[in-house]
Amino acid sequence: MLTSVLSFTPEQAATVTEYCTNHSEDVSPSLKELWDRTVSEFDDSDKMSSPLQSATFKFLAELLRPRRILEIGCYTGYSALTWYEATINTRAEITSLELDSKMIAASKRTFARYGVEDRVKLIEGPAQESLQKLTGTFDLIFVDANKDGYETYVKQILDKNLLARDGVIIADNIFARGMTISEDCNPHLPEKVRPYWTANGKALQKFNTFLKNDPRVDVVLLPVFDGLTLIKLKPLLN
Repeated sequence: MLTSVLSFTPEQAATVTEYCTNHSEDVSPSLKELWDRTVSEFDDSDKMSSPLQSATFKFLAELLRPRRILEIGCYTGYSALTWYEATINTRAEITSLELDSKMIAASKRTFARYGVEDRVKLIEGPAQESLQKLTGTFDLIFVDANKDGYETYVKQILDKNLLARDGVIIADNIFARGMTISEDCNPHLPEKVRPYWTANGKALQKFNTFLKNDPRVDVVLLPVFDGLTLIKLKPLLN
């Protein structure tokens, strides 16, 4: 096999996802409940991380043992709840940035329902403005907001030294449903959302070029979920 990606039809991809989910560590009852409720209440719930992705993030966070976590984009609080559960032992401080008033309200309900307000702080408003006010460093940063803002947000993080020396940035949806690769990449994408994801793909092409050319970071783009980029600072030279 010379490539890193298998070719699946949507039906095959769904079957593979189910297989992987069934053979991976399961998410908690709280996360299952929140997932089901979000899917039932929000038409755009496909923006939420999948249960398999949540299990992956929990696995990574338990390995990294972060003390401070920052996420840009909260949605209904699913990823924040994941980080919370993954850092019970380290009692990580979790800061989540969100602009959309509907999502802010949903996240507040989530945090109150599951009793995570002792370690989860929600900051309302434009992420670019919120980032300017943050201080200190974060061990894990999750970027999952408006795709045309990724380059600005990560550049701010690097310029302000918000990423810890041994920290990692995880950027989600880098494939933009395939539109980052090519506008012809995903013939199964519904036409009603194609313009939205096409615009996102163009923004993420610029983001990927920015990362590749930034001398401060090492980057790997993984062909999992909807494209996942891992970013860390380059090692210091002895």
